[in-house]
Amino acid sequence: MEVFADVLKTWRQRRRLSQLELALTSGVSQRHISFLESGRAMPSREMILKISETLEVPLRDRNGWLVAAGFAPLFRARRLEDPEMRQVMGAVRTMLRNHEPFPALAVDRAWNIRLANGAFERLTAMLGADVWGKIGGGRNLMRLFFHPEGIRPMVTNWAAIAPLLWCRAEREAEAAGGEDMQAVLGELRPFQDASVLRMAEDTPLLPVLPVNIAWQGVRISLFTVIATFGTAQDVTAEELRIESMFPADEETERLFRGM
Repeated sequence: MEVFADVLKTWRQRRRLSQLELALTSGVSQRHISFLESGRAMPSREMILKISETLEVPLRDRNGWLVAAGFAPLFRARRLEDPEMRQVMGAVRTMLRNHEPFPALAVDRAWNIRLANGAFERLTAMLGADVWGKIGGGRNLMRLFFHPEGIRPMVTNWAAIAPLLWCRAEREAEAAGGEDMQAVLGELRPFQDASVLRMAEDTPLLPVLPVNIAWQGVRISLFTVIATFGTAQDVTAEELRIESMFPADEETERLFRGM
């Protein structure tokens, strides 16, 4: 079990804040922040929630903060089929369905695909009906791109897109404290060219990231728009992200509209 003092210090440093900066933004005295990080003081439940909100700590990790300080977890992680998730999942399915004829999917923080619309299923079937079986580990977007048996040979702008995708995954894992994504990255890292990993360290994120695919005479170019729940109070809902893919050229738009 992690000690609360260590957890607090780790997240403060992850957000690149000094004790003084955290004190000013949270409304807690710097002296008290110092005492919490040194273990000289133990936080109340309310103090934990206040500081973790200031540091934008994900709900899953806020539960970890509470446990580390001797409290019970507060935020539930409901299953997608839980009756209390009915309205949430109804909204997700509506967004996926309304995005037809273009691909859309819902993924968790490790980029595991939880739901997808028909257009996305048709797209992956076009790229190979057995692609998920080849890469193993379930339906995961990172494995789809970076596993040796994935779709890398089909991506015509691999040198440009691979470092950005890898960089995005690393930054999301760092920002969210995502051990599950870190595990996926650790699994895939040995398969990557050194240039991909080296470039990803200093490559800025772009506002639009098109993926260009060529397969059996078909050319596809797509970019992604991401949507999340802004007021989630459930771990599963907070970690769920909808990725809507849009055609980046007229040829791709005609292809999907004609399917």
